[in-house]
Amino acid sequence: MNRLPLDKQARIAACLVEGNSVRATSRLADVTLNTVLRNLVWLGEACYTFHDQNVRGLNCMRIEADEAWAFIYAKDKTLASLPRHLRAFAGTRWTWISIDPDSKMVVNWHVGRHKPSDAQEFMDDLASRIPGRLQLTSDQLQHYRAAVENAFGDRVDYATIQKVMGKPRFTPDGRIEQPKLRKNRKASVYGHPDEELVTTTTIEAQNLLLRMSNRRYTRFTNAFSRRIRNMRASVALHFTYYNFCRIHPVIRVTPAMEAGLVTSALQIEELIERLNVEESRKEPY
Repeated sequence: MNRLPLDKQARIAACLVEGNSVRATSRLADVTLNTVLRNLVWLGEACYTFHDQNVRGLNCMRIEADEAWAFIYAKDKTLASLPRHLRAFAGTRWTWISIDPDSKMVVNWHVGRHKPSDAQEFMDDLASRIPGRLQLTSDQLQHYRAAVENAFGDRVDYATIQKVMGKPRFTPDGRIEQPKLRKNRKASVYGHPDEELVTTTTIEAQNLLLRMSNRRYTRFTNAFSRRIRNMRASVALHFTYYNFCRIHPVIRVTPAMEAGLVTSALQIEELIERLNVEESRKEPY
């Protein structure tokens, strides 16, 4: 693929990671729609390889895990109306995400289905990046139990948390009010987790940031992915930018700096230059 000038690539990437749609990015960067999509796929796949090679050997003491919902091409309720050749790849996809609440580093992610095999792949990848013992917290999705035990063995203290919500209420004009949180129900699964540290607050904040910064995940809009490759590329670009370029408002540095992986924040142009240099060494996505 012919490469755009660095400043144009950076312009496209900056628009995408700040929540702009592909069409809006094509207007802001003054390039065609296909150019944006081609560069998104290249940037995303290069970011995935960059993250895979550099985010390893972490000294994380705690990890929070969760999943974010999205869909490809069409929602499940309309799959039956699609031609048969489209049904195989369309429908719901889940993005499995893990985060270190201390450094705010997104350690790994996996875009797939809501199946035990996806949970296992996600946890195996997480375990390969953290050599030491850690405390892990997730929701009560049953797929995690076997996956965590198979991936970590006896080097994990694993607990789950369930949010008990009140009943939804209707306003006088017929709208549904957001139900209030009544309590958090915590449960120890493996090892001896510290109950005071059993929380998913950080990963839930990250899920919100993903929906605000990645147009494909924004709720109640007409933005969505038509291909799984594009979705995976956009997720990889989002998390790599978040880890290495974006200054976190709480820790005042990037998560990668806090985790000791780099000594300074990368400008988006610097990140793209590194991706260009390492492209020849990238592995299959």
